[in-house]
Amino acid sequence: EVQLVESGGGLVQAGGSLRLSCSASGITFDDYTIGWFRQAPGKEREGVSCISKRDGSIYYADSVKGRFTISSDNAKNTVYLQMNSLKPEDTAVYYCAASWYRGPGWYGENDYDYWGRGTQVTVSS
Repeated sequence: EVQLVESGGGLVQAGGSLRLSCSASGITFDDYTIGWFRQAPGKEREGVSCISKRDGSIYYADSVKGRFTISSDNAKNTVYLQMNSLKPEDTAVYYCAASWYRGPGWYGENDYDYWGRGTQVTVSS
């Protein structure tokens, strides 16, 4: 059984940092692309970043480029999202998702096979 569990969310002031973790079980990172998504109240879920160990590719949404960094620790089967210079508009529930590796490139929401339950990130102004 595949399980993805997010952690690390919380309340932070604007300009602060948080590191989210996505702990995976039941999958091997080499075979999957792991993505981070977020959904703010009243808005559609949007992709934030994704990483594929198979080809080493990493992608970011324009809204987070230069502020967020995705990384993975294969030994721990965990993917991290380091979020710096946080803004109130980053407030959302953050989800990690896993997609069977389909090749290099940005993966849309419908490409992902497994989802975590999410972790709340709130950035106060």
